[in-house]
Amino acid sequence: MKNNSITAPIQINNSAEKSASNDLQKEKPRHLKGILVRALSLALLFGAAYLVYVLQNDFSRYNLSGLDSNWGIAILTVTGSLLLFRAGFFFYNLYLYLRYKPIASVTDAELPTVTVIVPAYNEGKQVWATLMSLAKSDYPEGKLELLAIDDGSKDDTWEWMQKAKEDLGDRVNIYQQPQNKGKRHALYRGFHLGTGEVFVTVDSDSEVSADTLRNLVSPFVVNDKCGAVAGNIRVLNNGQKALLPKMLDVSFVLSFEFVRSAESSLESVLCTPGALAAYRREAVFGCLDEWINQTFMGRPSDIGEDRAMTNMILKQGYHVLFQRNAFAYTNVPEKYTGLYKMFIRWGRSNVRENIAMAKYVFTDFREGSKTGSRVLFLNQVLKLLMSYPTILMMIFFISMDPVLFLASTLFSILIWSSFPVLFYAKKYKLSESFWAYSYSILYTFGLFWITPYAIATASKRGWLTRG
Repeated sequence: MKNNSITAPIQINNSAEKSASNDLQKEKPRHLKGILVRALSLALLFGAAYLVYVLQNDFSRYNLSGLDSNWGIAILTVTGSLLLFRAGFFFYNLYLYLRYKPIASVTDAELPTVTVIVPAYNEGKQVWATLMSLAKSDYPEGKLELLAIDDGSKDDTWEWMQKAKEDLGDRVNIYQQPQNKGKRHALYRGFHLGTGEVFVTVDSDSEVSADTLRNLVSPFVVNDKCGAVAGNIRVLNNGQKALLPKMLDVSFVLSFEFVRSAESSLESVLCTPGALAAYRREAVFGCLDEWINQTFMGRPSDIGEDRAMTNMILKQGYHVLFQRNAFAYTNVPEKYTGLYKMFIRWGRSNVRENIAMAKYVFTDFREGSKTGSRVLFLNQVLKLLMSYPTILMMIFFISMDPVLFLASTLFSILIWSSFPVLFYAKKYKLSESFWAYSYSILYTFGLFWITPYAIATASKRGWLTRG
């Protein structure tokens, strides 16, 4: 017995050591692959910068010859104007970002009652992890109501919801849609079931930090005009072997912590993300019928429910803010196919909601200044309008001289992407920040077609990434 009792722990330790060793062996190739991709991206961009220097006489020749024709003058004028606008809008955003400050959490006594709604479809075990992270929130238990709604899943999502109910008891209520109706209908049911003064929506593939909920809803307490709040979204699965989540994490930091901070300074955040958002109850019910019955070109809208809700709340005259201190970590696509489908869905929603926004943004839709909202809208519209001319100019430059086109495009990426690199490095980790260069190369050459395609197919329905 003595020998067995001594030997067993040794065997366990050996097993644990082997497992740890195997994990390290698997991690090394992943780590080296990531380093190689970032190094190659930098080499490509700096090589392009050197090529631009070497070929500067050719660039000058093309610029001068371009001035000899009306087409050349028009192209140079449009390109120059776009560059000036982009630069001006960037510095405007930078000014707004520097003005932004997240609202600190209010006291437990001041916190409102909150209903958290988690719609789920074919999410499997992740929905359990999502609900457990919410249950661990540093929020008064008597003021927190958790609702999970299975939207007719075909996998074991409902079983995992039942497991969460078993673990959490009365702290969570679970419901099952009779059939898959879409995320919008699952949320609609949650809005009618919930009793909270504030609704919080959390995607079933997301997890939150302990202080997320209290930070997210505090703006409603200090600002009576606040109708919605966007959370700060980071990537949950960026520790996996896939490279896309690592790139998207850097992209998300710029999109949320810089862009939405700037929009929040204007009290006009344009989209509260489905992964984490909060809404004042009165604001939701002020547009709920319009939202659930929304159509585009005569067809029911089954995508972009987050952007649509934000738009309709802005239209009512409410402020929409961003809380940098309210984090949610969400799973993102790990393959190109899933990524472009997600972007197409977002792009179509963007087209639809900009059309909807055009109908009220130049009216007296709220008290106080409306200039900021209008500037943000015009920037969105300009991006859409310039998508086709940009592709035509790309084709024109490629036909004229593909080498000059490639060199100048990569050099532009080096310049424009250096800000996301510096921004991420200052806030998080320098080595990870270089993914911004890799992502910009991928987007420029692999995803440039998304916006034109989304415009041309804006009326199409379908989630695309749901199996």
